[in-house]
Amino acid sequence: MARKEIIYNWGKDYLLIDLGNRIQNRIRLLFIAEFLFIAGIATCLLLIAIPVQGNFTHFVMCIGATITYMLAAYRFLSRLFFNESLYITTKAISIHQQSPFYRSTRTFNWQSISEMHYIGKPHKTDHPLKGNSFDYFGFESQEQLIQRLHHKGNLYFSCEDENIYFARGVYFWDAEKTIRMIKLYAGHEVKLDDELERMVSEPESENE
Repeated sequence: MARKEIIYNWGKDYLLIDLGNRIQNRIRLLFIAEFLFIAGIATCLLLIAIPVQGNFTHFVMCIGATITYMLAAYRFLSRLFFNESLYITTKAISIHQQSPFYRSTRTFNWQSISEMHYIGKPHKTDHPLKGNSFDYFGFESQEQLIQRLHHKGNLYFSCEDENIYFARGVYFWDAEKTIRMIKLYAGHEVKLDDELERMVSEPESENE
């Protein structure tokens, strides 16, 4: 199960925010279904290849099945065991992301980045059937679900003409608390857009 709590570790000269893996249960089920589907295709290729012995077609189909298995496992494990943490100092923010297959840490000085923004669920054009009683297949809900599958993060800032996204799966209330903690530690070094500034300046009791 994905851990729902964000862990804040206060050090002598740093703040470590462990965002963990915040995949929703129904998204997790979709990842499992995708893995089984792709693995099923690979199995079909392998079963077709078994009767074909000793020729180039057999070799190609076996290689194709192997690559498909590897692709399915890579996508499944990378997303299911994705983990994210933030390392905050008074001078910089480091964004650490990892999965079983990769590890990435990017550090940005506060003075070199733009204001932070909260985007929540990615913006999109409403489906033509939104609100229509004839939307029996739930196209609108499906589009929203697809966006959650592929979004990069709910907080971002710009650095050298590049948007840096983080806080994947962190929505309004937790995003507000995370920004409050960052602001509390790094102070005036942290720049926020108007929405985030308003969000963290309001008493917490008003958002409960």
